[in-house]
Amino acid sequence: MPHSSSDRFLGRVGNYAKYRPSYPAAAIDLLEQCCGLRPGAAAVDLGSGTGILSALLLARGATVFGIEPNSEMRDYSGRALRGEFHVEPGTAEDTHMPDGFFDLLVAGQSFHWFDPQKARAEALRILKPGAWAALLWNERPKDQVPFLEDYEALLRRYAAEYGAVARLRAHDDGIHQFFGQPPRFATFPNEQLLDFEGLQGRVMSASYAPLPEQPEHRPLMAGLREVFDHHQRNGKVVFPYRTKVYFGQPGASA
Repeated sequence: MPHSSSDRFLGRVGNYAKYRPSYPAAAIDLLEQCCGLRPGAAAVDLGSGTGILSALLLARGATVFGIEPNSEMRDYSGRALRGEFHVEPGTAEDTHMPDGFFDLLVAGQSFHWFDPQKARAEALRILKPGAWAALLWNERPKDQVPFLEDYEALLRRYAAEYGAVARLRAHDDGIHQFFGQPPRFATFPNEQLLDFEGLQGRVMSASYAPLPEQPEHRPLMAGLREVFDHHQRNGKVVFPYRTKVYFGQPGASA
């Protein structure tokens, strides 16, 4: 791929912040019930991006430290989020955070960019003994959804990097390496209701989508219009997801 994981989203921050899905309340409830999220807890968000997940932790009263290698995303989240939010340059493998500091570690839509073994070593260093970690993804469901079938076909036709990036999803081996054992797992329904502008923004928030100066951009947008017009109801399409949460204590004995 032409770009590293830290700069693949340059020029996409506005679309990412506005059009990427958030996480359902039930997933954040799980972090409260099982993973130590509480008012005053110190949480680290690895690959915090524009702050989508960090904002939900802040709303539950946590102090959140975002670790984000992309400077545009750091600048955005630093301006957009209020309260006890601190964003720093760094990676999952090298956070520059103090030893034994955090009550909770999260990664939303980012773990597939990590080196699992190095990220585990860093997590064990910065987490308090017995602290929990949770990896979250919004993924498109595997069951047949006509809109998603047409949407994916369009991406495979005009977004050359889509297939390679699509394979960077949650894989059990890397997840098990990170936790040191098979973690607990939960899944929740999630969706976006998008007009055509929202669907355009959702596509262009993806690192694989051709940018306006690329020749594939115009036919991608024309095809997207056709897909939207075919599937829309009252000017909107439903974009479904399954929110996956893998959670456990990285320092626990297997």
